[in-house]
Amino acid sequence: MKQQRIPATTPQLKTALLMVAIVLSAVTASSQTYTVLYNLGSATGDPLSPEYIGIFAQGRDGNLYSTSQNGGTSNNGAIFQLTPGGNMKVLYSFDGNIGASPRGGLTLGTDGSLYGTTLSGGTNSDGTVFKITIGGQFTVLHNFANGDDGYGPLAAPTQGTDGNFYGTAVQTFGPWSMYKITPTGILTTVFTATSSIENGHTPGTLVLGTDGNFYGATQFGGAQDRGTIFRITPQGKYTMLHSLIGTDGQNALSPLIQANDGNFYGITNQGGAKNIGAFYKMAPAGLLTDIFNFTSNITGYEPSVGPVQATDGNFYGTAGLRLFEVTAAGSYTIVHNFDILTGFGSGGPLFQHTTGILYGDTNSGGTGNPCACGVLYSLSMGLGPFVRFVGPQFSGKVGKSIEILGQGFTGTSKVSFHGVAASFAVVSDSYLTATVPAGATTGSVTVTTPGGTLTSNRVFRVTPAILSFSPTSGPVGTPVTITGVSFTGAKSVTFGGVKAITFSVDSDTQITATIPTGAKTGKIQVTTPGGTVTSPAVFTVTP
Repeated sequence: MKQQRIPATTPQLKTALLMVAIVLSAVTASSQTYTVLYNLGSATGDPLSPEYIGIFAQGRDGNLYSTSQNGGTSNNGAIFQLTPGGNMKVLYSFDGNIGASPRGGLTLGTDGSLYGTTLSGGTNSDGTVFKITIGGQFTVLHNFANGDDGYGPLAAPTQGTDGNFYGTAVQTFGPWSMYKITPTGILTTVFTATSSIENGHTPGTLVLGTDGNFYGATQFGGAQDRGTIFRITPQGKYTMLHSLIGTDGQNALSPLIQANDGNFYGITNQGGAKNIGAFYKMAPAGLLTDIFNFTSNITGYEPSVGPVQATDGNFYGTAGLRLFEVTAAGSYTIVHNFDILTGFGSGGPLFQHTTGILYGDTNSGGTGNPCACGVLYSLSMGLGPFVRFVGPQFSGKVGKSIEILGQGFTGTSKVSFHGVAASFAVVSDSYLTATVPAGATTGSVTVTTPGGTLTSNRVFRVTPAILSFSPTSGPVGTPVTITGVSFTGAKSVTFGGVKAITFSVDSDTQITATIPTGAKTGKIQVTTPGGTVTSPAVFTVTP
């Protein structure tokens, strides 16, 4: 029998909804502006009650897109568009036959289409993977059949550096599986969990790390059945990074994010100091630290959505009736108190639009009639506009074409990669492409528009490349000249896995390294701030 453990509304939340006149925290931010943009349920066919993992995507047209598991013309869920100014329209309604209950939101692909999943419906009633254009052209890419492919995907797939999409599904004879699907719909199962203890149970959204691997969290499983955090390669090599034990958190149902410091951040729904949730930081190797513990309904409790890191470096999220801000050091501030009229109950994670404004939704409240089934809202924290990369395009080699989202691009005069000018093409006022220029190094990308210069919200990592080396063999102590691109800032050089003690970066295209004691015949590797590259040929260490 198919079963999926999905948290229901807690008794504590139901009680809290009655406490309209609750005593609020004395520490509340004063510079924020919360605005209800649309009351869901105001019109027939509206999206209703967005789910806690329903992520927003910013399209090439500058509008926001997401899903709701209820509503639409058949009450099987809907895909909707929200403009930055607050206009909402339904882009597509599910009828059950082509999918139902889309809970995970959407992912913008590098082809301009939006990708998502439905929990159920489709040919076999086991869920689907779909894509839709911003013009509303809808395509089912895969109907899950409860075989090797699994069933019931909760989250939208994540695009990898290879251009394919990766997601998770439930397995009848195992906890879960990870699939790879091409943009044309060819699906392959690349990992199948064999044990809830070793692999966790009920994963959510996968996040693409800067190392090209995927990271995620599970609601259940692990040594104490309190959830896990894991890393998995595109080829399906799985590593459990942390097994939650309760005091550090429990029920990690919300998506992880990788912040600008390289660490991963997330929220647990339970556990922590007061067993009502914790905000944690985890190093890529798996060391986990709780930086804030939810302590009462005053500060918020049992958060069910993941955080977002805004361009001020701080994190924003929702917990119970509170919309909060927390710094990486754990300083916590309430920025808004939800209520019945302005919306309550966590919808999906907050999303920062390139205008600088945060957007979100709730799954209850508002003034919709006849159904008060949540609101779409904005939160201004006084943050300025910026630009962002599309999907996995936060790194690349010289010559690679990068897609950039923003606004006010018409009349753009310059695009730079860490100060190095790049060739570019303005496709629309909210979308342009740029080519990674020779000599570019890892750092921010800037776009100079008539309205000012916009900076990327994350660093672009220029990936190095080894083209050749000379000589191709030699004993310990031999100097080797390595030729390539993007070597500036190189941190290490290895020969057969052994680090060279002595090396110099002669230029962005050349390194001279001395073969170290203990070096073995093998390939040469160079590590820079943009990543690690391996030589195509082997260097032979001679006696």
